[in-house]
Amino acid sequence: MKVQIFSDVGCPWCYIGWRRFTTALEQFPHRDQLDIQFGSFQLDPSLPEHDHRSESEYLSQVKGIPAKQVAQMLAHVTAQAKEEGLDYDFDSLVVANSWTAHRLIQRAKAVSADAAIQVEERLFNAHFERGESIADVAVLTRIGVESGLTEEQVQEALNDAQWEDAIRADLAQARAYGVTGVPFFVLDERYGLSGAQPPATFLQALTQAYQEHTQRSPLKPIVTDAADDADAALQGQACGPNGCD
Repeated sequence: MKVQIFSDVGCPWCYIGWRRFTTALEQFPHRDQLDIQFGSFQLDPSLPEHDHRSESEYLSQVKGIPAKQVAQMLAHVTAQAKEEGLDYDFDSLVVANSWTAHRLIQRAKAVSADAAIQVEERLFNAHFERGESIADVAVLTRIGVESGLTEEQVQEALNDAQWEDAIRADLAQARAYGVTGVPFFVLDERYGLSGAQPPATFLQALTQAYQEHTQRSPLKPIVTDAADDADAALQGQACGPNGCD
């Protein structure tokens, strides 16, 4: 069963959402039957490749969020990340455009799903925990090689236009699904789940989608016991063009 995860490596909730999703996978008995694919998404395509501002300054100046609210938001996200075993360091975070990083992810997808997952995880770690630039060629080369790509494949990712075309194809697919914020999970090309949901919600969604995998019922939102309105898709914590929850 196909699982698409639309994500931006500059999105703090995407890393948390991925960690919660993997927790659910550990309890899902059919995890070996899943074809997990990361889809590229950009929250802010206008960012320069390298930005001199801190994350707090960027959110205040570009997104128009008051400084006090930014501090509260980052503290909240950091606490949520800590609960998932992640050590976010926004003071050291390097604000950078994620386009080049997405090129590497797309090249890794052509190697294997596992390679793409490893690249994605290492990019998240570099950006949010290690204070490294996800637009730096040396950083991307190291991450690519550590994830099983050859140096030649990494150079191809950085220089061949076909990987930009692959990014644009993902962005078009996201628009077709109506994705406006990430992370966004699409199960079996029929079920949409928005945000960094709790592991139990991911597990219930996976179970429901897998059980109906061969039935091909019409597209509908995942509904779980946590939903107040059975006709509304669950909205978890996510990042959009105007900031993060």
